[in-house]
Amino acid sequence: MDVGLFDFDLPEDRIALRPASPRDAARLLVVRPDAAEPFADRGIRDLPSLLEPGDALVLNDTRVIPSRLRGRRYRGEDFARVEIMLHKRESEDRWLAFARPAKKLSLGETVSFDTDGASNACELARLQAEVVAKGEGGEVGLRFSLTGAYLDEAIERLGELPLPPYIAGKRPTDSADTTDYQTQFARSDGAVAAPTAGLHFTPELLAALKARGVSSHFVTLHVGAGTFLPVKTDDTDDHRMHAEWGTVSPETAAALNAARAKGGRIVCIGTTALRLIESAAEEDGTIRPFTGDTAIFITPGYRFRAVDLLMTNFHLPRSTLFMLVSAFCGLDLMKRAYAHAIAAHYRFYSYGDGSLLFRAE
Repeated sequence: MDVGLFDFDLPEDRIALRPASPRDAARLLVVRPDAAEPFADRGIRDLPSLLEPGDALVLNDTRVIPSRLRGRRYRGEDFARVEIMLHKRESEDRWLAFARPAKKLSLGETVSFDTDGASNACELARLQAEVVAKGEGGEVGLRFSLTGAYLDEAIERLGELPLPPYIAGKRPTDSADTTDYQTQFARSDGAVAAPTAGLHFTPELLAALKARGVSSHFVTLHVGAGTFLPVKTDDTDDHRMHAEWGTVSPETAAALNAARAKGGRIVCIGTTALRLIESAAEEDGTIRPFTGDTAIFITPGYRFRAVDLLMTNFHLPRSTLFMLVSAFCGLDLMKRAYAHAIAAHYRFYSYGDGSLLFRAE
């Protein structure tokens, strides 16, 4: 499809720079493709009343790591600064990352990381990474000098929280972001971007959903920076999705299948949870246990196998995520929904408001 079909104009002042406080005070646009009035302006706290007893939530429990690293590459006594954005772990000591500037990095070259302006000699005792692969779009493969838990500890110490550029470009990251940019149920380290629909949830909201008879189930998809990269091709067929690692446990798969068998609906909280569940689903909608990489790219024409409802934030123009919601509800309806949200002053992107989408039949 022509990527231009997924474009729209968004005023700068609609981009949220801080989340709602408390988290569940955000607004919620309900989109029902089969309704005479397809749009309803509600709030996140209305979610229990919008679902039915027996419905099953799918939540992503990944935790964002401080994946932006600032380093130096040395050539003799000269050095140049390099910014590294980790996006997918490949082994105990290897990561795929986006480098800036990437063109000046050579295979076999070493990047050293620190937080102070240490000398070259001091740098050699610090965390280092060798460039072992180079790809497209600034992607590099890095092999670190530390491994396993030691590498994790070094990344936690040296890294910075990777706020999306549409926030980081307007204000610095601060201490509030260390909690604001994690979900209440984050527990599995590995994401470099938050599963943002989950940011709206509070213990009180989860308790209200449980009281309503809605069950909650957890999966893990380590969200990579590649998910949020702009689509630079003119045709969706030419865009390459970056793979992300995820897992659906046998227990979660069995519980979701049991809920569906009893007439309950699968409600994915976030596009990350939806992509993982659809990757794990058979043609008949049966959800299988899954562990591995997924690079599923959902555009209009895709037939959804298992997911009935999707709660998600508002996404960027021409993004793979806007393509996904357009596949879920229909492109024309979603463009109307986003126009409604802009006119009604909904807040967009990671710290913004949410939408609850019912799948088009």
